[in-house]
Amino acid sequence: MKKLTFAVVGAAALALAACGGKGDDKLGDNVQANYDNAAENLDMMADNTADANAADSLHNQADALKAEGDRKADAIDDADVNAQNSAEAAAAVNAM
Repeated sequence: MKKLTFAVVGAAALALAACGGKGDDKLGDNVQANYDNAAENLDMMADNTADANAADSLHNQADALKAEGDRKADAIDDADVNAQNSAEAAAAVNAM
C-alpha cells in the first residue's frame, strides 16, 4: 500500500512539472485522478478474485484511496500552492 501511495504521489509530482502559474486547482485534480485510477485498479483486482474476503479487503482499500485522494486534493486547493515552483508543490503534496 505504501508503494502504491508513493507511486501516486510521484506521478502527481511529474504532472506538476508541466504546470505553470497558480496551478493548484489542476494539481489537486491530478492528485485526485491518480488516486482514483489506483482505486479503480484495486476494484478491478477485487472483481477478478475468487476469494470473497480478499475482494472485500481490496474494495475497502480502493475506498480508502478515493477518500485520501479527495482529502489531498482539497488540502492542495486550500493551501493555494504555487505550482510554478515544482519543488515547493511536491513538498506540499509529500507533507500531507
